Amino acid sequence: MITIKKIFVLLVALSCISVVSCTDDFEEINIDPNRIERISPGTLLNPIIYEMASFNTSRSNAYTFEIMQVALPFPSPSGGEHRYDIGENAGSSTWNTYYRWLTNIKEMEAAAVEAEDPNYQAIALTLNAWTYSLLTDSFGDVPMVEAARGDEGIFTPAFNTQQEVYTKILYDLETASNLFDPSKDMVYGTDILYGNNVSNWQRFCNSLHLRLLLRVSKREEMNSFAKMADIINNPEQYPVFTKNEEAAILKISGVPPLISPWGRYQDFRTGRAAAEFFVDNLNKFNDPRRKMFVTQATPLNDTTSIGYKGIPSGYAGNDSQFDFVPSTMNVNLVIAPMISVIMSYAEVEFIKAELAQKGIISSDAKVHYENGVKAAIEQWGAEVPADYFENPAAAYDGTFERIMLQKYYALYFNDYQQWFEYRRTGLPVLPKTEAMLNNKMVPVRFRYPSDVQIFNGANYKQAVETMGGDDINTKVWWEK
Repeated sequence: MITIKKIFVLLVALSCISVVSCTDDFEEINIDPNRIERISPGTLLNPIIYEMASFNTSRSNAYTFEIMQVALPFPSPSGGEHRYDIGENAGSSTWNTYYRWLTNIKEMEAAAVEAEDPNYQAIALTLNAWTYSLLTDSFGDVPMVEAARGDEGIFTPAFNTQQEVYTKILYDLETASNLFDPSKDMVYGTDILYGNNVSNWQRFCNSLHLRLLLRVSKREEMNSFAKMADIINNPEQYPVFTKNEEAAILKISGVPPLISPWGRYQDFRTGRAAAEFFVDNLNKFNDPRRKMFVTQATPLNDTTSIGYKGIPSGYAGNDSQFDFVPSTMNVNLVIAPMISVIMSYAEVEFIKAELAQKGIISSDAKVHYENGVKAAIEQWGAEVPADYFENPAAAYDGTFERIMLQKYYALYFNDYQQWFEYRRTGLPVLPKTEAMLNNKMVPVRFRYPSDVQIFNGANYKQAVETMGGDDINTKVWWEK
């Protein structure tokens, strides 16, 4: 039973979780201490969606952009994550934020079960799978079965292997898809992602299922390709995204509590430069997203535009080697109204393109590729030029490399997904420089936070032994 004290603690936590924003406006419950002893399964839904999505958007900017050569600090005389100089606690906020909201997702699921509401139960299972996938793909083995059980006196939870985590969340997504009932209304308020469209929630569940099956597809014991084919070939049973309007993309209006994760929008571009790799490909594509993503470069001490021009990520030497002011990030991306990408329709089309190219499904890889590119461009409000695919740099050339290069752009500003997909495929091929650390290798995970080592030492040591080390180069289970 959820007590009044727990509700009060939860409300306080919700109002203070975000570093740059406050979400107490989500809570509109008038608590009568003489009557209310439980919360509805919908009470936590909007805070979970907003806080997770906004945190992931900010982390995409702060970490993924650097690791995946989208942007970098400038000037940057030495070190930095763009040179693969990764601190011990680089993943601490990720660990703490995801577990904070996993606790609330657990509460939501319990409330849904008690209320006998299958749609909210299915949404909770979907959100749980989404969050655990982000967590385990960031760290590897993580606590799951014993996690979020402090009320039972479990304060040092045992770790589950990544295989165990994936087995559970894939099972839960199957369960959730079967629980969704579009004929039944969502009665506990209006959710901020889909406005209570149950069919779109089910599409998100099954699209996420495809993403995670592909993620572990190297592991033959998971039989991923057969299950993905089953989902794609049975759209009535397993509906997935078929257009941008169905995608899991949160629209942040700017009206509290839906405010930008950036308290000062200028921080998005100040002291930043666009990476050469990211900009050069957009130039080759003659891509309409270019002006939406980055600004134009200028000469030193001049404001005349010299076009879109970045600098090498992980560059060697000092900043004076550049005789121009490089392109930087377009602040319009973080000024509300803005979007926060949870999972896009474009990603589903690129998954289908890969499966078609590998012969897993019988459809045309070229069609899926072009659908994915178009969706990724239109998602940001741009129009696809009529001759876009006549450009040899943008046209489907029958290679996996071409699919993954455009998927890289489709996953732009989408939490850690560019990084995860690079680790799965080694694509796109990223340039290397002599100034890069870690033997010029892209890190494959975060180290466990120091607090975990200190306060859950015995279980931490067991997890490290099982994984083969606690290092940024220790591959997780699905990479091996």
